[in-house]
Amino acid sequence: MSDILLELKNIKKSFSPGEAVLDDISLTVARGEFVTLLGSSGCGKTTTLRIIAGLEQADSGSVWINGQNVTELEPDKRDVNTVFQNYALFPHMNVAENIGYGLKLRKASKAEIKKKVAQMLELVQLEGYEKRKPSELSGGQKQRVAIARALVNNPKVLLLDEPLGALDLQLRRAMQTELKHLQKKLGITFIYITHDQEEAINMSDRIAVMDGGRILQIGTPDEIYNHPKTSYVATFVGNANILHGIVESAENENVVIDLGCGKISAESGMDKDSAKLQPGEPVTLAVRSENIRLHDRDTKGLPATVLEKTFAGGQLRVTLQLQDHTVLTASRYGINTEVKEGQQIFCSFRPEDAVLVDREDAYE
Repeated sequence: MSDILLELKNIKKSFSPGEAVLDDISLTVARGEFVTLLGSSGCGKTTTLRIIAGLEQADSGSVWINGQNVTELEPDKRDVNTVFQNYALFPHMNVAENIGYGLKLRKASKAEIKKKVAQMLELVQLEGYEKRKPSELSGGQKQRVAIARALVNNPKVLLLDEPLGALDLQLRRAMQTELKHLQKKLGITFIYITHDQEEAINMSDRIAVMDGGRILQIGTPDEIYNHPKTSYVATFVGNANILHGIVESAENENVVIDLGCGKISAESGMDKDSAKLQPGEPVTLAVRSENIRLHDRDTKGLPATVLEKTFAGGQLRVTLQLQDHTVLTASRYGINTEVKEGQQIFCSFRPEDAVLVDREDAYE
C-alpha cells in the first residue's frame, strides 16, 4: 500500500477569465499527515480545500485519494469530511443527533449509531452533553461537536477550514493542542486551512505557504521558518527583514554582499548541485528580527539609527534605519534594552542567520 493518501495534480481554477484563483498547483500528502495550507485571504487555500472535498470543480487537473482518481466523484463518494469555521451544526438537533446524522444517512442501525456517538462524545470529551442543543453550547463545545460529526464515519481525509477562527485566543491555543493530539491518536490525515502562522507552526507536520493561487513553498515548520525560499514566505511566517545587495565575492557557501550601506557575510544555503553565485549578481536576503544584534560601538556591523521602541506580547521591538534608509526590526523577549530612540548604534547578524531568497529556482 502506498504511503501517499492524497494527491493534487496540476490543479487550475478561475472564476472569471484571466483571473486564476489556482495556478497549476500540485500537492502530495502522506497517510496520517497533518498538512496546513497557510496564506492570506484570497490566496486560494479555501478553493483548494473545496476542490478536494468535491464542492468545487477544477478547470483542469485531477484529485487522487487513496490511489483513486476522484476528480469527477460527488462529495459523498470521496471518503472526505469537512469541518467549517461556522461549524454548520443543525440548530434543531441535539448534540447526539448532530453527531449521528451522517450515520443515519448511511442507514446504520440505531444500536450502531448510539455506540459510535458515545465513542465520539468520549473522544472529544463531551460525555453528558448528548441532549443539549447547539444554542446551549460554548464556541469550543460547538467546535468539538463539529469535529465529532466529521469523524464519526471514519473518513480517510478530514478537511478543516479555519475551524478555530471564531474562538478567543486562549481557547484557540488550547484547542490547537487538543486537535493535534486527536489527529495523532486517530491517525487520520488532516488538511488544515489558516491564515495564522503561529497556528500553522504549532500544529503541522508540513506547511504549504500559498499566495496568488500558487504554493510558494512546502516543508516542515522548521524548513519554512528557518529556510524560506522567497521574501514573501520569510515575511509572512514570522518577522523577517529583507535586504537587497550585490555579491562582492562568493567562496563555497560563504558570500560577501555589499548592501550599499555596508558589507556583510551570508551563507548561500545552496547545495553543490545549485548554480554558484557570481560577483556582481543582485541578491535578496532574509534575516529574522530575533537574529539582529545591537551594539553601541562599531563591531563590523551596519551603522543604524534607532527610530522606535515598542512592546507587544512580551516582546520588545526596536525599529532601526540604516544609512541607505532601509528599515529593519530587531526583537527581544522582555522589555529591557539600553538603546534609546534617536541613538546611533550598529547592528549585525551571524552569516548563518542570513538566508538567500527569491532565487530563480525558488518555486521548483
